[in-house]
Amino acid sequence: MSSTPTLGKGMMIGAWVLLLLLLTLFFGGVLERRTNPNGNPSGRIDDQGVREVELKRNVQGHYVASGFINGYPVTFLVDTGATQVAISEKLAERLGLEKRGGTFSQTANGVVAVWQTQLDRVRLGVIEQRNVRATILPDLRPWNQVLLGMSFLKKLELVQRDGTLLLRQRPSSANP
Repeated sequence: MSSTPTLGKGMMIGAWVLLLLLLTLFFGGVLERRTNPNGNPSGRIDDQGVREVELKRNVQGHYVASGFINGYPVTFLVDTGATQVAISEKLAERLGLEKRGGTFSQTANGVVAVWQTQLDRVRLGVIEQRNVRATILPDLRPWNQVLLGMSFLKKLELVQRDGTLLLRQRPSSANP
């Protein structure tokens, strides 16, 4: 009879561990959606070939969305104050990007050493651009978040209204 209480305790502990695991997974997903409410931005293409992606603002007031650089999944932070797309050195290494023309740049965190690079393809939902200029920053944090700067955004029409940002790419501004 002594194995029944031990079995009962083991099942109770297992149930609590399972409950804690499920709660962790659930709330982790909730927090991720609050940080990046645009985990899968699809968008639309109208009859004239105009491509549109609508992004929702996150709880901090930023436009964060999942996308791709050279087919590799990344998280973008839309940054109209950034001259170019900016990526961390660690992410650049993972993408196999070539560092060119080391120089210094003024950022929000002061003057930093940077390198130039070229991104073959940058895709956000249905909007894709090729040969996008980018800057590699050695200490960009978080390392896996990409600042989606004006080297990508300048070819788009941006409309911000009621907590959403509409990005529109007309056929003449798309590049093959």
